Amino acid sequence: MSYVASGGDFNRDTNYITTRITADGRDGYPVEAGRYRLVVARACPWANRTIIVRRLLGLEDSLSIGFCGPTHDEDSWTFDLDPGGVDPVLKIPRLKDAFLKRFPDYEKGITVPSIVDVPTGEVVTNDFAQITLDFSTEWTKFHREGAPQLYPEHLRDEIDEVAKRVYTEVNNGVYRCGFAGSQDAYDKAYDRLFTALDWLSERLENQRYLVGDTITEADVRLFTTLARFDPVYHGHFKCNRNKLSELPVLWAYARDLFQTPGFGDTTDFVQIKQHYYIVHKDINPTQVVPKGPDLSNWLTPHGREALGGSPFGDGTPPGPTRDGERVPAGHSAG
Repeated sequence: MSYVASGGDFNRDTNYITTRITADGRDGYPVEAGRYRLVVARACPWANRTIIVRRLLGLEDSLSIGFCGPTHDEDSWTFDLDPGGVDPVLKIPRLKDAFLKRFPDYEKGITVPSIVDVPTGEVVTNDFAQITLDFSTEWTKFHREGAPQLYPEHLRDEIDEVAKRVYTEVNNGVYRCGFAGSQDAYDKAYDRLFTALDWLSERLENQRYLVGDTITEADVRLFTTLARFDPVYHGHFKCNRNKLSELPVLWAYARDLFQTPGFGDTTDFVQIKQHYYIVHKDINPTQVVPKGPDLSNWLTPHGREALGGSPFGDGTPPGPTRDGERVPAGHSAG
């Protein structure tokens, strides 16, 4: 599966299914406990966001989750981690089946995260940026007691502004480097990425979180790229001015989040590496997956508490990860 555009610049297909699941059901899909299934792959940074937010808000009882394997073919993500390669709830082997059930002539990308309507087996949405916002604003009836305010109304403009730059320059910026089809395109992408990382370092030098003094949606969006930086983006995507672990502020910030319930315990470094190094055959034709880097440094003290702030504000951390949803032993740090 190639992402390199003619002319050398990487362009992401952003034509997602924008149907929303809302409290008032205005798109035909009202928020209901037990009706929908969130389909993810731990390897994917966009899907990882939804896993984190679902866990932080305590939506496990109202929204089930299905895990695709770390690799996919050119056609679809697949449920190869499940017995018989079939999702136990949706009863399908390929995520594409849910897309075709709703749109028989669907020709765009089959992406995670997606939310599927279990009674009909039809995909509802794969609009990853909107999904997590709706978890915070539309699913409030099912939030756990002590759930954090990840998208508080008085900070939304600032969160949106920061998140937009994080998306264009960092989340997407690493891909712009990795899939550049010319030296000029790569050079420009590299400079853009590290300009943004330097801006983030400066912003976070004296404040614990990106917006306000608690974790917000903006932090979730940045974290999933930072977690993949040294294992994948530094080498595989040629983002190699510095490792994350060589950027003191961002490295401490990332460790702070990693050591917060909901972040590190949803991060599967083994599947992350398998996905990028095996699926991106145009970048890594041998499909050899590197053994490194050593990840034990994610658990070292970060010292960010000295900046004040509180991860969950007036709320509380989520409880232990549910049975069947834990990252496999040996797949994370430590």
